[in-house]
Amino acid sequence: MTFLIALYALVVAARPAPTVAQAGGGQVTIPPDTAYGCIACHADKRTAFVMGVHADRGIRCHDCHGGDPAATVLPTAHRGRFVGKPDKVAIVSLCGSCHSDPDRMRQYGLPSGQVAELRTSRHGQLLLNRRDFHAPTCTDCHDAHMILRPDDARASTYPTNIPATCARCHQDATLMARYGLPTDQFERFRRSAHGVALFDDQNFAAPSCVGCHGTHSALPPTVTEIANVCGRCHVLVSQAFAAGPHAAAARDGRIAGCVGCHGNHDTERVPAERIAATCGRCHAAGTRAHALGTEIEQDVVQATADLHAAEEAIGRLTRAGRETGDAQFRYRTALTAYLQIAEVQHNLDVERLEELTRRVRSISRDLQGIADVAEEHRWEHQLFLVPVWFFALATLALALLALRRLERGSRHS
Repeated sequence: MTFLIALYALVVAARPAPTVAQAGGGQVTIPPDTAYGCIACHADKRTAFVMGVHADRGIRCHDCHGGDPAATVLPTAHRGRFVGKPDKVAIVSLCGSCHSDPDRMRQYGLPSGQVAELRTSRHGQLLLNRRDFHAPTCTDCHDAHMILRPDDARASTYPTNIPATCARCHQDATLMARYGLPTDQFERFRRSAHGVALFDDQNFAAPSCVGCHGTHSALPPTVTEIANVCGRCHVLVSQAFAAGPHAAAARDGRIAGCVGCHGNHDTERVPAERIAATCGRCHAAGTRAHALGTEIEQDVVQATADLHAAEEAIGRLTRAGRETGDAQFRYRTALTAYLQIAEVQHNLDVERLEELTRRVRSISRDLQGIADVAEEHRWEHQLFLVPVWFFALATLALALLALRRLERGSRHS
């Protein structure tokens, strides 16, 4: 048996050295580590490990698993402090032995509070407090050996890969049934405004799961926290919301902040024509609040139509061959006012809303008037050319007729 293991080590050493991709293209060849006995049995683990960030930092198998790396036979290789496959709780302590050390993490610009954050999370509470081994540990999200940087597109923690990483558990109906959780979050997120921005537009400023729930401290925000969580990205809207009447209700937990109107995983921007219906979820028809929602809807619908009309007017100017620089500048002014309408909706300042709506309407009508004049001049110019072309064709016809007469006279003489 000892001879077979030693022979296997020689075979592994004779294999072509594995390669990994490097930044900027190309491959980096990893020299065979024939003096490292672990590869005698675990060549596949080493191949995965050297592709990750830990190998670049000089970490070796025995740093996590113990044992004697110089040995190539059993049981010598596993003597001393050897841990073959640590359980989930032990993995947290093992990873934390380095990642909780500020002095060690500082040089890499990494935080050192992940374990402390994990203990506050729902995952950590289940795993560390209740010893529920269905809860995830570090390696469930980061892998055990091929641990990649989060800016590596192959990493499970890459922005567009995070939802799928979370979905590995949260789409498992059997597992989620233990905790009474739904399994449709990923599908709902994928079709949401956030999901479209992240996956379709590749906008990494858009939140994935961890943007709202946190990473190691993963927890769903409470009712009173939702507005603050959304406000980390939607700063101006958050300020407007805080100045309106709904903010106090959100702080008291009487409404679920932003998700009361926009949804959570299937977040959407409420269309202009559905504003009153959205208000009607809480405010009965005939009440002052419902009437206010109807009034806001009418203003937003009007502003939306005016903005589209202004955009069409610029297209008409372009087709008429006119310079559109000034028109484009005025359109952007209208667009700025329109975007401010979206903010003002959240504090229910009707006077300010009407002012912005009038500004959009005024610019739109001016641009439409300019486009109408340009099109009229275009048609007038075309009509003016009709007699010019007629005169030119008539002159050409008379010239040809005179030429033919001269030719006939010449042949007759």
